[in-house]
Amino acid sequence: MAGWLFVISLIVALVAVYRPFGDYMFRVVSGSRHNVAERGIYRLVGVDPAAEQTWGVYARSVLAFSTVSILFLYAFLRLQDKLWLSLGFDAVTSHIAWNTAVSFVTNTNWQAYSGESTMGHLVQMAGLSVQNFVSASVGIAVAVALVRGFAARGGGTLGNFWVDLTRITLRVLLPLCVLITIVFMVAGMVQNLSGGTDVTTLTGAAQHITGGPVASQEAIKELGTNGGGFYNVNSAHPFENPTAWTNWIEIFLILLIPFSLPRVFGRMVGQNRQGYAIAAVMAVLAIASIALTVGFELHGSGTVPQAVGAAMEGKEVRFGIPNSATFAAATTLTSTGAVDSFHDSYTALGGMMPIVDMMLGEVAPGGVGAGLYGLLILAVITVFVAGLMVGRTPEYLGKKISAREIKLASLYFLVTPTIVLAGTAAAFATGNNSTALNTGAHGLSEVLYAFTSAGNNNGSAFAGITVNTPWWDTALGLAMLLGRFLPIVLVLALAGSLARQKPVPESEGTLPTHQPLFVGMVVGVTIVLVALTFLPALALGPLAEGLS
Repeated sequence: MAGWLFVISLIVALVAVYRPFGDYMFRVVSGSRHNVAERGIYRLVGVDPAAEQTWGVYARSVLAFSTVSILFLYAFLRLQDKLWLSLGFDAVTSHIAWNTAVSFVTNTNWQAYSGESTMGHLVQMAGLSVQNFVSASVGIAVAVALVRGFAARGGGTLGNFWVDLTRITLRVLLPLCVLITIVFMVAGMVQNLSGGTDVTTLTGAAQHITGGPVASQEAIKELGTNGGGFYNVNSAHPFENPTAWTNWIEIFLILLIPFSLPRVFGRMVGQNRQGYAIAAVMAVLAIASIALTVGFELHGSGTVPQAVGAAMEGKEVRFGIPNSATFAAATTLTSTGAVDSFHDSYTALGGMMPIVDMMLGEVAPGGVGAGLYGLLILAVITVFVAGLMVGRTPEYLGKKISAREIKLASLYFLVTPTIVLAGTAAAFATGNNSTALNTGAHGLSEVLYAFTSAGNNNGSAFAGITVNTPWWDTALGLAMLLGRFLPIVLVLALAGSLARQKPVPESEGTLPTHQPLFVGMVVGVTIVLVALTFLPALALGPLAEGLS
């Protein structure tokens, strides 16, 4: 009962903030006035905030900014030992620096190392934490650009990437993180910059930490922008997640922005009911995932869990099974990747659910921005399928879904499965699966989870697998890079194609895309596409383990 009350209170809170917070973000991305700080940034980088960009210019801006970010962060990591506040740590090795630079710029935040023993304060703050903000802002900006494509009246432009990036960072992410940092410090999280300080945990045990701005990094992490943690055990550490109520706040923050973005979508296209429909699809998939994950873990399939009466292996004992499983579902339904329990120790079917959540494309509600544009792609595919069923040209929000649009949507959907399945096959073909802790079906699940997490820019792991090797760092870095920027280019190309169209009036044959029928169709298309793509791999991994 306590577990269900925990989930219900999350739902109530998200419903309560959907309109006010969504309306605030709508004003941020739609307003025409710029504050003093924003104007200063535009002058510094030589940007005309009034200049509108076509999809090609918008895409080149995203790619240029991200390329420079990767190069800068890579150099930062390689030169760490020569920088201020390095805490005496050596320069990061070339393969870890590559993997980490790509990871944080793609908003994956996969960590093949322990932050407290590898990174100094300057790299953590000026390198990794900066990317926590701007990489998340890139995702939201791309989602807003796609929505502008639907809302456009034939102009062909999508706004200005540099304006979107600046506003989202300064007006949405930064104020939220400042506020939540204060809350987390009150809750008992350490905010510390003095390396080597002994502090006392809530249980009274003396712990030695190397230092670092834990509370502020935790605030960034739980806004759905960062799966990385200062401590290797992430939100299972009492310094990063001291109490049951901070655990609730962290899950709420993971879901806050992506669940509110459909409101932005509805306001921008001038039909709030369209936003409610997209939010309903997210909610149906999310509630089903949380229920299944919690149910599988409470059932405790397996000899040992059934013998002792609970599947507590790898769980955070302060939070118990329901709260830990809810966190696992929330972090993989989004692209957050933070954890408060050990996913590798979940039951076979319980551990399958985080993999499935990521395989869905992280659209329920998905990563910040990425969840919305991923779900809108699935909505486009759904109206195309519906058009085939009734024999008419499909439309969505007054825009024709022609051959070009459906090709772009199909390519978007195929990118991630190709990366995940090809990467998993390559690991086994080259013998690099030997770094997995387990053999057999569970060993396959560990490898499959790693590439699913990297390809979907999640960042969590079945951590029984050792990935801190040159092959794994290189392969997963490529998976993260391709899994982030190929879909973004396709989304912006689709947005540009839609923006050039003039809207067509609705007719009696137009599919209503705001009604429960359409919500059910999008849910069904999402599940069917994932099942057809990934079922063979799941059958060899977690399903085989569960049935055995």
